[in-house]
Parts: sequence; C-alpha cells; structure tokens
Amino acid sequence: MSRFVAFAAACLVLASSAQLQAQDKSIVVASTTSTQDSGLFGHILPMFKAKTGIDVKVVAQGTGQALDTGRRGDADVLFVHAKAQEEKFVADGFGVKRFDVMYNDFVLIGPKQDPAGLKGNGDVLAGLKLINDKAAPFVSRGDKSGTHSAELALWKLAALDPAGSKPAWYREIGQGMGAALNTSAAMGAYVLADRGTWISFKNKDALQIVVEGDKRLFNQYGIMLVNPDKHPTVKKELGQAFIDWIISGEGQNAIRSYRIQDQQLFFANADGAQMKKAG
Repeated sequence: MSRFVAFAAACLVLASSAQLQAQDKSIVVASTTSTQDSGLFGHILPMFKAKTGIDVKVVAQGTGQALDTGRRGDADVLFVHAKAQEEKFVADGFGVKRFDVMYNDFVLIGPKQDPAGLKGNGDVLAGLKLINDKAAPFVSRGDKSGTHSAELALWKLAALDPAGSKPAWYREIGQGMGAALNTSAAMGAYVLADRGTWISFKNKDALQIVVEGDKRLFNQYGIMLVNPDKHPTVKKELGQAFIDWIISGEGQNAIRSYRIQDQQLFFANADGAQMKKAG
C-alpha cells in the first residue's frame, strides 16, 4: 500500500509540475536601459500580452551585459543596439538569428552654458575634438552598453582616446543612460545619449542638445532568440512568438505609435523580407 501511495504522490507532483509549466507563459528579455528608461516597453508589452497572454520580464542592462546574460542562458530573447556585437553573438552560436527592429539616433548633450562652444555644430567628430581641446567635462557611461560602444567608436574616429589616457575632464561612471544624464546635469558636462532616453528624461533644465543630425549618430536596434541548442532552458516557442510579434506589422505599428509630447522616440524598420524568414 505504501508503494502505491508513494507512486500516486510522485504522479501528483509530476502532474502539478507540468501544469505549472503550462501556466508559466513568461519569458525573460535582456534589453538595453534605453528601451526601458524611454518607456517603450511600458507602451508595447501590454499590447503583446493582450494578444498572446505571454508575460515579458525585462532585465534592463547595457548591451554588453545583456549579451553576457544571453551567453549564460539567463534570458530567452535579447533586444539590444550594438549591431556588430549582435552579429558576432549569432556567429559564435549563442543566438539563432538577428532581426532589425527599429532605429533612432544618438545626440550629444551639453550644459546650457556650452563652455566648449558646440551648439549648432552638425559634425560630432568636430564636437568631440572641441571638448578635448578645451578639456570640457565629459561623462561616459563606461558600462559596455551600446551607447558606450558608440561613444568609444566616435572618439576613435576623431583620433582621440580619452578612455585610454583618462584625462581629468573625462569621467566614466559605469551606469545607465538616466544616471549619465543626471550626472551631466550636476557636473555641467557633455554626454552622448540616445534620443529616446533624452526625450523621456525629466531633468532637462540644465542641459540641451548641442550636436545632432550627423549620419554617424545612427542607432539601430536588433532582436535575437538565445540559442536553445546551447541552453535547453530557453523558452524557444514563447521567445520566438515575441520576436515574430515585434517584427510584424502589429508590433512595428506599436513601436511607431509611442510618442512623448508628440515626439516619436523610435522608428520601426523591420523589413518584409526578414518577417517572411522569421515565419
């Protein structure tokens, strides 16, 4: 009799476990601080859940950290903005396939006093050279994020390396975009920001855009499923459902419709060809 009871109890545990797994329609998306801080996820995720019943738990990190999270198998989907790093992630077998999702641009932000005299300059490299020449305070995220990577690439194009030489005017904070903007406001410093976070940023009084519109400030976002062959815990079907929705017409329209003070923060650019390939 005791064997029967033990067997019945084991069956009950297995049945309960299967039921819980069936009920757990949730995924983990490792994404950038900009998609979270800008309010984009707060806008689009309720639409996705209403459509599919799937909960999305967002881990907001710098892109470098998000990619590391994916390499460890601690997320199902990555939604980030450092295309070369994303393509390497897939090439190394950690991701299944990368899709373009949307874009905006970076802007160089500075204090209202503009001590380096950048305002109105459409050339970001010329702006960085002026900051260097005048030793004007500059805040770097220093967190291996997509924005940090873009900043370092721009300094390199300007033939400068403050991250390596570490002059007194260059401050690395190792934090996200909101914290970098707040630090810049407090210090009267320049900082590179993504436009989405800048538009949604509340503490603008001491700051302004000083350089924008340079084609080198283009900021592309992509999405990838973490490879379930490397990490069997990845929720392949649910994660792919999220990707399919994001690059579908419905998801792209959800991204386009997100505005603050009548300003569009992100511009959807998933193309029809990649939508067909995803399906």
